[in-house]
Amino acid sequence: MATGTPATLLLARRGIAHTLHEYEHAAGTRDFGREAAAAIGADEMQVFKTLVVDLGGGKLAVAVAPVSGMLDLKATAKWFGVKHCDLADPKAAQLSTGYLVGGISPIAQKNPLPTVIDETAELFDTIFVSAGKRGLQVELAPKDLANITGAGFADIAR
Repeated sequence: MATGTPATLLLARRGIAHTLHEYEHAAGTRDFGREAAAAIGADEMQVFKTLVVDLGGGKLAVAVAPVSGMLDLKATAKWFGVKHCDLADPKAAQLSTGYLVGGISPIAQKNPLPTVIDETAELFDTIFVSAGKRGLQVELAPKDLANITGAGFADIAR
């Protein structure tokens, strides 16, 4: 099993219960979250995508939303206390987090970003998020994800 991403190493160091799910990423696939859900046999409501958002003024943040829906940019902006936000430029997201698009984990980013998790995560005992590379998901309790990232929960997805 593939291990050794900054996310998996931090989870192990902190003794946080988690399970890794590895799968073969299909080259050319751009819907990384749905690909992950299908590959690991998980409900799309339980698999969450990590989206880096641009809050303006060079500030970035992270929104963790279920792959079954869309990120509500207005609700996300409100959570972060700004008038509006947009999805960040992929290159800026990669530089800030240290992860490649499609494998950006909310955990152990190079430059930790303020994070919000969609409140639907709390409906599940465990959720799946990227473990820091394409083809690798980590399953963990939503409260553990919130604790390790300093995140809060809010209604940010539709």
